[in-house]
Amino acid sequence: MQDVPQRPLISVVMATYNGSRFLAEQLDSILAQTYRSIELVVVDDKSTDNTWAVLERYASKFPDIRIEQNRETLGYIKNFEKGMLLAKGDLIALSDQDDRWHPEKLSLLYEALGNQELIYSNSELIDENGLSLGKKMSDIRNQISYTDCLMYVIGAWAPGHAMLFKKGLLERCRPFPDLVTHDFWLGFVAACKSPVLYYPGSLVYYRQHTQNAIGANTHAKKKEQKKPSVAWRKQRSRERMQLLFEKCPPENTEQKRVLEILSRTYRHQGLQNNWLRMVTFLRYRNRILAYKKKSSFEKILFCLKMFVKIDY
Repeated sequence: MQDVPQRPLISVVMATYNGSRFLAEQLDSILAQTYRSIELVVVDDKSTDNTWAVLERYASKFPDIRIEQNRETLGYIKNFEKGMLLAKGDLIALSDQDDRWHPEKLSLLYEALGNQELIYSNSELIDENGLSLGKKMSDIRNQISYTDCLMYVIGAWAPGHAMLFKKGLLERCRPFPDLVTHDFWLGFVAACKSPVLYYPGSLVYYRQHTQNAIGANTHAKKKEQKKPSVAWRKQRSRERMQLLFEKCPPENTEQKRVLEILSRTYRHQGLQNNWLRMVTFLRYRNRILAYKKKSSFEKILFCLKMFVKIDY
């Protein structure tokens, strides 16, 4: 009888903060994965509720769970970064504290990843009680394979909770900037080298509730949030575009040139730069706006607005 090759270790990295309400359900769904070669690394960001007690209880029962608690609150980006750096696996999957995973999530993503560096799946939205909201992430924005880092210029829809990626990507991402989310940064850096793959099946039940650090960004949620000032948003947009330009490797000649133009026209306002920014958006609109559910006319209109706007 031929031996079955040993599957590589997948490190499931979870960042927790005051998440005791749904935590056990998510831990159970990870422990029930059909992919058995896993470790679970959980970093708690100095929770003030019962989260740490829940983690201690699970860690005492399951030797593949490693837990650590921060002495000071780091915030979710740095907390995830810390957890990823503690991972021992050749592959890493990120986990929120309040979702529920399909039992074959890791197996299906591993089989589909192949020689690429990062893959993510679709997700089904559920409410606080775990009931389906009748909507998937792909119903809100286009979920696609990102074949070009220009597809990340103004945003992306490849969430960390649905990702599986090779550990080598982590080294190119360090240190994680605070200008963008950790999952955006992972996707952008990966897309600078090879395609970010999309698996269309819904492998995560993505819970929506009032305590989400980052939710599905529904219209109702937008109305509840207080928007930062226009000046603040513009400055962040300038810094963000400069960050993407600097990170894009020089061998990506076309993308580097486009990001240089956009970075320059974001920093310096004026008729000539505003015109150049708008024309650049128009030329590359199908890539830049690929994840947005916009018609051809709406894409053109969006680009025309970039003559006077740099925040969105």
